[in-house]
Amino acid sequence: MQTRNKIFDDISQMMTNAMGVAQGAKDEAETAMKGMMDRWLADRDFVTREEFDAVRAMAQKAREENEALKARLDALEAK
Repeated sequence: MQTRNKIFDDISQMMTNAMGVAQGAKDEAETAMKGMMDRWLADRDFVTREEFDAVRAMAQKAREENEALKARLDALEAK
């Protein structure tokens, strides 16, 4: 027959509660850190990937137009 010791039950319950508190503190710390990082990144003028890709596409198009105009100008100057 197995007997239950009150001291071990209390220690077990205390450890379970401590683990719950530790997990709650970890979750709260993660949330606070994420909030700080979000605010820090928002204060910086970083662009999104979509904005970067749009500007890069515009620059590529302008470069191609400049090359076409240069070729046309060279052809006209050659005449």
